[in-house]
Amino acid sequence: MKLKDITNPCMLQDAEMGDMEELARDVRDEIVRTVSRNGGHLASNLGAVELTLALYAVFDFPWDQLVWDVGHQCYTHKLLTGRYDMFGSLRQTDGICGFPRCDESPYDLFNTGHSSTALSAALGLAHARDLKKEKRHVVAVVGDGALTGGMCYEALNDIGSERTPLIMVLNDNGMSISGNVGALSNYLTYMRTSKGWQKLKRGMAKLLRKIPLIGNQLHDVFLRFKDHVRNVFVKDTFFASLGIRYLGPIDGHDIRAMKRVFHRAAEMNEPVVVHVMTRKGEGFRPAEERPQDYHGTPPFDVETGECTETGGISFGETASRRLAELAEKDERITVITAAMTYGTGFSCFEQKWPKRIFDVGIAEEHAVTLAGGMAKGGMRPVVAIYDTFMQRAYDQILEDVCAQQLPVLLLLDRAGISGADGASHHGVFGTSYLRAMPGMTVLYPRCPEELCDMIDWALQQEGPVAICYPRAAEKKIPSYLHKAYQPCKWETLKQGQDGCILAVGTMCVNALEAAAQLEKENIHIRVVHASCVNRMDETLLKELNEAHIPVFTAEENVLPGGFGSAVAEYCLQNQLSAPAYLFALRDEFIPHGDRKLLLERQGLDANHMTNIIGLRVNK
Repeated sequence: MKLKDITNPCMLQDAEMGDMEELARDVRDEIVRTVSRNGGHLASNLGAVELTLALYAVFDFPWDQLVWDVGHQCYTHKLLTGRYDMFGSLRQTDGICGFPRCDESPYDLFNTGHSSTALSAALGLAHARDLKKEKRHVVAVVGDGALTGGMCYEALNDIGSERTPLIMVLNDNGMSISGNVGALSNYLTYMRTSKGWQKLKRGMAKLLRKIPLIGNQLHDVFLRFKDHVRNVFVKDTFFASLGIRYLGPIDGHDIRAMKRVFHRAAEMNEPVVVHVMTRKGEGFRPAEERPQDYHGTPPFDVETGECTETGGISFGETASRRLAELAEKDERITVITAAMTYGTGFSCFEQKWPKRIFDVGIAEEHAVTLAGGMAKGGMRPVVAIYDTFMQRAYDQILEDVCAQQLPVLLLLDRAGISGADGASHHGVFGTSYLRAMPGMTVLYPRCPEELCDMIDWALQQEGPVAICYPRAAEKKIPSYLHKAYQPCKWETLKQGQDGCILAVGTMCVNALEAAAQLEKENIHIRVVHASCVNRMDETLLKELNEAHIPVFTAEENVLPGGFGSAVAEYCLQNQLSAPAYLFALRDEFIPHGDRKLLLERQGLDANHMTNIIGLRVNK
């Protein structure tokens, strides 16, 4: 059976095992081909191929309801549900998304992109089902990394106390983006590596099948009985203590075994956990050997596995190296990450100071309050988390750091439009929620060198500082002269007397390009890098106002509550002329796609800026 033959996923319910195994190989080849061209989440998706096929062979989706946690495992699901012909557009502008999206297919039941949400969503769906007296199964596929997030435990507690029937498939591949950490990971490791149980299960199955005539029947009896035997060998009291039935562990690449267990789970009128063990990168050797490198990968060569796309200098790696240097002289410096040591570029710091970096798992809220406690204890903690994931710790930043004016440094990686990962991963709200927090200083470096100066400055402050930066530096960024950083003294990149663009971080390149285009029209525009978005350069703003120079702001943040709003508020409060125009992202969720094209559609490209400024200056 080939992918092109699947016109409806219900076809899998009657498929022979040989056809299913052939389909698994075809699916895996298609995922590798497409991700090698487009980039994407490879290792986790390769590990979930057989798991997804088994689910579709047992359940009747979308009547039965399927929720994916995060979505790093959904490529097979997309290929089976009418998107094979368009799979080549994965993560491309106007193509299909790399995460489940409700507006893309009725099979994508719930938008996901951040971890640990699937169980809560599934319980909500199950309650809705029961209230409407419908007969359908609700299934949530949750990675073991998601169980390092506290939201999962809130849901598990509710599921167990309510005894609401639903099926949780725990996809246990031993790691999230960085290796899984914590007590739960150790617990799952104990279960999946229990030699006594695994040896007994394999040995008995092999022995019984060899018995003539009645071997298969005896094997079926053994399968029904083995749950009782398993408890002698496998420690599975955790889920049972919550009132949730535990089934497993099951080989996540054995379709026949998973189908059998999923059928059993579907017959139980109670909450059930099916523990499935998979291997990240299954079927593609480079991803099997280096799953961290192929979690989220840029395009690569299929034959060698080597990356074919080169980017600019990584801000995260720059921060890691600088902090590793500073830690030589300052023993108070520590780093906290949330399952993202590798993703945020902090492998360098980890190698040099392994006892001073703390990976807390997918637990952003805990990471921030942990940093607050460290700061209270006299340390200088640095929390490195993606901009979009830091949103989850809003209350902790406000109450546990800002309200106590604790010296915590927040490093928000992937700020701005992130490109191919889409709406759930664009870091475009950071300015809006951070600048409203009393005592917080919010900085945006335009280059890695400035980031280093900002870190030096931030570690000398007695209050919280957030530094927001993209994954890599722009290639056209102007040279930077090292200096003692001052947040209220913005840097002039180009002189001009007909107007002034106050550009934040990544927008400096487009602002300079727009100024160069306007120069050809004899319009001379000053370009200033406003590196601090919530402390104004009052001297500069008053100087521009006195000279009657129109001001334009440019930022890669949503307009409401952004830097432009901050400048407008300051001008209004101080009786200065309001900005002539605010270049910012529209108040909407931005889809995935090429960053340059998305900026054009949002009116943040140099050509659009040139047209608007030319019209306003010539009035």
